[in-house]
This record gives sequence, structure tokens and C-alpha cells, in this order.
Amino acid sequence: MDQDIKEIQQKVERESAFVQALNNEIRKVIVGQDYLVERLLIGLLADGHILLEGVPGLAKTLSVKTLSDAIKTKFQRIQFTPDLLPADLIGTLVYSPQEGKFHPKKGPIFSNIILADEINRAPAKVQSALLEAMQERQVTISDTTYPLDEPFLVLATQNPIEQEGTYPLPEAQVDRFMLKLKITYPSRDEEMEIMNRMTGLDKPVASSVVSPDAILDARKIVSEIYVDEKVKEYIVNIVMASREPKKFGLDIGDLVEYGASPRATIYLNLAARAHAFLRGRGYVTPEDVKTIGMDVLRHRIILTYEAEAEELIPEDIVKKIFDTIEVP
Repeated sequence: MDQDIKEIQQKVERESAFVQALNNEIRKVIVGQDYLVERLLIGLLADGHILLEGVPGLAKTLSVKTLSDAIKTKFQRIQFTPDLLPADLIGTLVYSPQEGKFHPKKGPIFSNIILADEINRAPAKVQSALLEAMQERQVTISDTTYPLDEPFLVLATQNPIEQEGTYPLPEAQVDRFMLKLKITYPSRDEEMEIMNRMTGLDKPVASSVVSPDAILDARKIVSEIYVDEKVKEYIVNIVMASREPKKFGLDIGDLVEYGASPRATIYLNLAARAHAFLRGRGYVTPEDVKTIGMDVLRHRIILTYEAEAEELIPEDIVKKIFDTIEVP
């Protein structure tokens, strides 16, 4: 077993060389936001979609655009609006009078990195058009199904403050996002650097330094990263504690309406492996799970009215679970 881990470790060290180059390019444009940048890389390596939540102006859109610039791949920014139609997203059939038949006109979803800007501004049927693409990695136009190119990553943004004219995301769609990130304001020094960098004549732009093939190769290594049985049990215990808290000595049964789905178990495992890869390790530690746990679980726990009356948020429940479950 130790020999296997050593081999994986060598693969990780060899294949993770591009991460530093990618980080350097992103840092040319993005000031601070270490948490956001690292989670974007985790989503990219673990093949998981990401929901970004934060007030306007925190570089959510810019970070996603910069990430795509640093990878030699196709990028599409889709501005979600109340009048958007599913056909505007996935495409439709167009009639050709010369040939007397219909031809598919593919929509912007046929790209590698999709930025769904202000996703909660579009109605439910448009949001649901994303479901098949996000889960099955395919799109159906009329009676024909088209596979999407790999890598395929949906990065969606939403504004938590303005609720007028918005449509809350269906739970089924929220669950398809591997991570939900809450973006915060920069520090004073970072704010000064942002001002200096973005008010000069030459605004920084990231160059393409990584190919999609390198990302796909790295994903194969991430899937090989060793996860010990005790760490797997730790992951399962965390998720089960959100569903059956009494069995784990947690007095939160009246606060949780629905616990985390099985996707939480899968995504905790995959995201922890990607986190270990970024740290240059060929094995997962409980600390990897704890570091990424909040982002995987915060949008999967549905609270009761009692919890809302006590002004609790899902993050409070997740913290209690991590504080209670024994670390291997």
C-alpha cells in the first residue's frame, strides 16, 4: 500500500506542475480572493460545477473569465434575464428553405467553461434547461442528443441581496453544484492594489498556459489519489449526521428539514482529492475534508421554520456537525 501511495505521490508531483503556472496567470489579474481561486481550481480538477454567491463587484465574473483565459479552451458568458428562453441557452432547429429541412443551431452551452451570470434572474424552465447539461454532460435539441465536449464546467453567479425579479433555484439544480462559495470583501491592502491595478492604462490580461488535455490528465490523477477507509467513514458519518443527527449525539433534529443528499458524499470525496492534489499530496487527510466541507454542504441542508425563527443558517448546522463528528 505504501508503495502505491508513493507512486501516486510521484504522479501528483509530475502532473501538478501546471497548477503554479495557472495560479500565476490568474494572479496577474485577480488581487486576493485566495479562497475563490483555489475553489475554482478544485471544481476544475474534480469535474464539479460551482455556484458563486456575493454582492456585485467582488470579481466573481472576472475570476471565471480569467480562469478561462488561462486555459486554451472555449468560454461563453450567458447573462440570465427574465425573458431568456431555453432555446437561447441550448439552441434550436432552424429551417433551411433551400434544402427544405431543419438543421440544428447549437446554443452557447456548447462550450467548455460556461459562466451563467445572475442565474437566478431567469425563470425555472430556463434554469432546468441546464440540468441535463450539468448532470448528463449532454444536450437534447428536438429528438437528437448531442454530447458536450470535455472539460465542461458551469460556473454560476447570484446576488444574495437583490431578490426582486429573481427566481430561486430549484433544489434539484442547487444539488447539482459541487460547491457553493460565499465571496467576501477584500482587505484594505487588497482594495488599494485593486484600485492601482485597474485604473492604469494597461489592464492586466491572463495568457493561455494550460491545455484542456492537461486538465483531463490531471483529473485522472485526482481520481487515483488514495483515500483511507477511515477517511471514507469520516465522510459518510458527516453526511449521515445531517440526516440522522440523534444517532451521532447532535441535538439539531428540530432544526434540519432535509439532510445532505448522496451527492454530498461523492463530492466530499472528489473535492477532498482535488484539494490534496493542489497541496501536492497523493493521499487525502481529514483536514482536506474539513477544509472543503462547508462549501460542499452549505447548500444541501434545508432548515426548518424553527431554525429560521432562531435566525440560524445552514453554515451553523454544518459547523456543529464538524465539531461533533470524531476525526480519524
